[in-house]
Amino acid sequence: MRGSRSGTGTRGAPRGLSGSSGDTEGVGMKPLYRQVRDTLIRRMVDGVWAPGEPLPSEMQLAADLGVSQGTVRKALDEMASENLVVRRQGRGTFVARHDEDRILFQFFKLVANDGTRHFPDSRVLSIGKAKASAAEAEMLRLDRGDRVVRIRRVRMVDAVPLLVESLTLPDGLFPGLTEKELPNNLYGLYSARYGITVARATEKLRAVSSSEEDAAVLGVPSGAPALLIDRLAFSLDEVPVEWRVSLCLTTGFHYLSDLT
Repeated sequence: MRGSRSGTGTRGAPRGLSGSSGDTEGVGMKPLYRQVRDTLIRRMVDGVWAPGEPLPSEMQLAADLGVSQGTVRKALDEMASENLVVRRQGRGTFVARHDEDRILFQFFKLVANDGTRHFPDSRVLSIGKAKASAAEAEMLRLDRGDRVVRIRRVRMVDAVPLLVESLTLPDGLFPGLTEKELPNNLYGLYSARYGITVARATEKLRAVSSSEEDAAVLGVPSGAPALLIDRLAFSLDEVPVEWRVSLCLTTGFHYLSDLT
């Protein structure tokens, strides 16, 4: 079914897109700017542009994809709002990289009660490989018998333990991860070494009592109140790449979620 023409589209099937000329193609099809967004993300996943690298100009992308500059601009604006790209006035649009500032504001939600933000240091407690448990396989969409990497580490602010976290990653996506020293910024490592960009994450929060093991790491009495954050992180192409469960002390800190 042919779609209607709009102000941001062009006649004829856009090159490189599975769409048509208008804002939509047929019932249930995505708007054209969303098709452009998906195409650009696919190219990022395929390594056409690495984190930190500039994208072609809006004019070049429009010519390449057979759409108007307005359609490309709308797609890039949405990608910028999703923190997938960074728009720099006078310089162009760049693939977002996982530096500490980005992670601090997008993925680390614990804020000191005085409003200051701190990127925590970390110390690895254990790391190893094993067959995925039933829960791990379900969360990470793995098959029975697939292997995972398990990491346990403590995060600290000013050398004071703030949280202890357990991470599970598909071993097939991160070969050799256990063989080298892990940096503090894991998302930066995923991007730089494995070409995997964490684009978004879902989190579930609940109040719990600290176990004896976790309390010993955090230096608090067993049973001390804590906040449990259960996070599942997804790559640009919506593949779950990390399951992270963090137990956080909230004395002096709170969880801040910006809903704007």
